Amino acid sequence: MISLSQLLFAYLATAITGLALLAVNARNPVHSVLLVLAMFFHMAGLYLTLNAEFLAAVQIIVYAGAILVLYLFVVFLVNLKEEIRVKRFVVSQHYAILLAIGLCVLLVSNMDSFALGISGPWTIEAIQQTTHIKALGRELFTTYLLPFEITGLILLVAVIGGLVLAREDKATTKGNSDDENAETKGVHQ
Repeated sequence: MISLSQLLFAYLATAITGLALLAVNARNPVHSVLLVLAMFFHMAGLYLTLNAEFLAAVQIIVYAGAILVLYLFVVFLVNLKEEIRVKRFVVSQHYAILLAIGLCVLLVSNMDSFALGISGPWTIEAIQQTTHIKALGRELFTTYLLPFEITGLILLVAVIGGLVLAREDKATTKGNSDDENAETKGVHQ
């Protein structure tokens, strides 16, 4: 007999896969973004079925809230009429389907070599006793402190690099406009 949790998992997994395929194949980019939004909500529901409430909240706040808004800004800023005329990556759709089927066969044929990794120090009972967020925080700031700090430094370098590039672009644009103003003043005099 299939339990309710298995039925819910099957629905969520099928909906996530279907929504992802629909989002990729949608002609209208705004419809594609809305399908991705629905997919993000279903992924959050999947996290809830796995007792990962923190990941579900992060999924809604970060991905559905911030990343999707970024997607919408890109969709509205890009000139879609010019982008539609770009050549296709794959010459024929039949080749793309054959490639996808071949990749699926390769992945399914290697499923028997899949093995679970070693178990961590946190049992289900220990996580339920301390809550997920405390367990995640303890692991992040004790066992994985160095990778966490390195990731923070990489993000800091990326932000500083973006600021420097934006400042150089602004300085270059200002310098060019000053040169153009000087040339036009010389022409008028």
